Parts: sequence; C-alpha cells; structure tokens
Amino acid sequence: MLKEFRDFAMRGNVVDLAVGIIIGAAFTSIVNSLVKDILMPPIGFIMGGIDFSNFFITISGEDYTTLKAAQDAGAVTINYGMFLNAVINFLIVAFAIFILVKQINRFKKAEQPAPPPGPSESEKLLAEIRDLLKASR
Repeated sequence: MLKEFRDFAMRGNVVDLAVGIIIGAAFTSIVNSLVKDILMPPIGFIMGGIDFSNFFITISGEDYTTLKAAQDAGAVTINYGMFLNAVINFLIVAFAIFILVKQINRFKKAEQPAPPPGPSESEKLLAEIRDLLKASR
C-alpha cells in the first residue's frame, strides 16, 4: 500500500497540482492586497469615503461605529462588506485564471504536430515490388 501511495504521489499530475496550489496560495495573498490596499480605497473615496470592510449588521440591533468596535464588544455581526471584498477577490482571480488558460490554449494551438511524413523511398520501392509480384501471379 505504501508503494502504491508513493507511485500515486510521484506521478506528474500530482506534483503539478501541488505546485499549482502553492503558487495559487501565493497569488491569493497578492490579490487580497490588490483588492484591500489598491482597489477598494479609491472606490470607497469615489463613493464618499466609504470603507467596505466596515459594512456590517449586528444581529442584536446595537449600533457600533466600526466592525472592530462591534467585534471588540463581542457583538454577533453579518459582515457583508467583507463578503463584497471576497467577491471582488474571486472575480480578479477568476479573470486572471481565464486569461492564463486562454494564453495556454493559444500556445497549444500553435504547437500542433506536423502531419506524419509520407512513406520513405524504400517503402515506395517495396510497395512497387509487391504490386508487381501480385500482378505477375
């Protein structure tokens, strides 16, 4: 069973998948920073200084000025602003993956193998000899 597992784990696809997951995790932190630190501040500024991460509803109905204040008070909150940030993160990652797959597919189309070459000269001569032998019978 250990040998089977080792063979499975060392197959090319599994190793490629592991590399993809590691790169994806690193890419996720970059996208999170892009959304949180670069995209959302200007969007919030354009919308009147709104910080999307502070969009929340307290289930108990109490009012808090910020999400941090509500969490520090132990209030149960529905953080729809954080959800909005996560949706934007997803859309950016999905678009980046779409572009990546589109480029990979474009390269695959360009690398289509050439058609197999025709028969060699010796094969042509052998075919002629065969045909002559069949005709002489």
